[in-house]
Amino acid sequence: MYRMTTKKTLGTIISGSLTEGFVMRVDPQAHIEDIKTGKFVSIVGDRHTFFSLLTDMALAVTNPDILVFPPAEDEKLLNSFLKLKDIYATATLKPMLMLNHEMRPMPVKTIPPHFARVHEASSKDVALIFGDEKDASNNFFNIGCPLDMSTPVCLNLERLTERSNGIFGKTGTGKTFLTRLVLAGLIKQDKAVNLIFDMHSEYGLQARKEGNEQSFVKGLKTLFPNKVVIFSLDPESTRRRGGMPDVEITLPYQAVNVDDILSLAGELNLHATAMEAAYLIAARYHQDWLQVLLNQGENIKEFAQSLGAHPESVAALYRKLKRIERFPFFKPSQPGAYRVSVIDQMMEYISRGISVIVEFGNYTSTFCYLLIANIITRRIHTEYVAKTEHFLGSQRKQDEPKKLMITIEEAHKFLNPQAAKQTIFGIIAREMRKYYVSLLVVDQRPSGIDEEIISQIGTKIVAQLNDEKDIQAVLTGVNGASSLRSILASLDSKKQALLMGHALTMPVVVQTREYDESFYRAMSMTLTKEQINTAMDELF
Repeated sequence: MYRMTTKKTLGTIISGSLTEGFVMRVDPQAHIEDIKTGKFVSIVGDRHTFFSLLTDMALAVTNPDILVFPPAEDEKLLNSFLKLKDIYATATLKPMLMLNHEMRPMPVKTIPPHFARVHEASSKDVALIFGDEKDASNNFFNIGCPLDMSTPVCLNLERLTERSNGIFGKTGTGKTFLTRLVLAGLIKQDKAVNLIFDMHSEYGLQARKEGNEQSFVKGLKTLFPNKVVIFSLDPESTRRRGGMPDVEITLPYQAVNVDDILSLAGELNLHATAMEAAYLIAARYHQDWLQVLLNQGENIKEFAQSLGAHPESVAALYRKLKRIERFPFFKPSQPGAYRVSVIDQMMEYISRGISVIVEFGNYTSTFCYLLIANIITRRIHTEYVAKTEHFLGSQRKQDEPKKLMITIEEAHKFLNPQAAKQTIFGIIAREMRKYYVSLLVVDQRPSGIDEEIISQIGTKIVAQLNDEKDIQAVLTGVNGASSLRSILASLDSKKQALLMGHALTMPVVVQTREYDESFYRAMSMTLTKEQINTAMDELF
């Protein structure tokens, strides 16, 4: 039996149930104010060890008359006697999993006996439950430590890449730092290649450290110069920040599909009749539909009549899409000119296992972000469907596509109930790993994401949320959601997160890993012989 008698005792189990959780009477020798919600504890039963999260605390007395005549501040002797028997604290523990005598984690299907001892979890417990970063499989990545502990909690990166995932928290809680941690782990362990839509240029070269310190942290391109490339919509901005884009993005008008505009209907305030007009134009002019529309100018009424469309609808569509001409990275197509497309370049890097960061520079409008992300992702998803079908036909290992994880910020703009049914991001979130493509959604408003989508998100990393609707949204589809609600509400505003879902054996609250010099050293990559040979081949 897996016993833990040498560790600090927190109390004993006095009541409870599987559904409501167990009630622990806090040991008189334990300091109540050191026991916090979200704490990771172990309960030693006769045949099983139960791992639990502390979800609530309360004060209790054996006789209510004690509360009528409480001891005075100077009556220390009376107070100490009362603490031995008559006044005490209780804590509610939510069981998450249990170990049998073979040390195998199992779902909790039974309960411990009365007076089972409750202990602080040990380093051995944490490694046993969450894995060890030193494991030969390279599946595990340290994301932080349980509250009041210094032992790492690891994400199972192999399981993380099997489904779409989410990082949530209100503004200022460190979502970007959490996202950068996860992405660094995926790149370091080569578990997935990443496509990152970097709205505020925070993932590539460097980013300002949060807080009062006027310092900067390294970006993914700086940490992994041979494993990350930067595609920039604003190359001058990239250069001003001390870097050089690997590729300067230019897109022809022909790259814009009507479906890309459909997902922007809410942002552009386009009426349904305007979208119908867009489909009429595309039906006649195919890929040239946008360029033809933007060339109409004063002839818009005659153009609408030639299509059989309502003139006001076509005029509204023209006015709203005219703003695309403000973006210098959109170029009219030159007849007869052939050039390798940006999407082809991205696919070439991705097929070689090199992650792509799309920097927006000063083009940070929601319209631009949504449009570019939709164009690129739709094309790449089409390529991945073709690659997957080819692999299924050949069944050769060398034809298997590399797992691709697409990171999007402001995810509720792509995945709200209206857009989720129309955008490529909704399709990816529902299909999950079917075509080797998954999402990493980053958002401060999870309540704005379609319920069907958020319930299918495999792993959730949740920083502090205050809005009740947002808390309810992130707990959609989570077992024991009611007991985790109080934990979410009590998280610190910085460097704390609740981790739950597919990539973890059980939910746990962590103090997140520091993103500092020691982290940079841990991320430094030792090239294998195969990687060296590949690099030499590319060089010569």
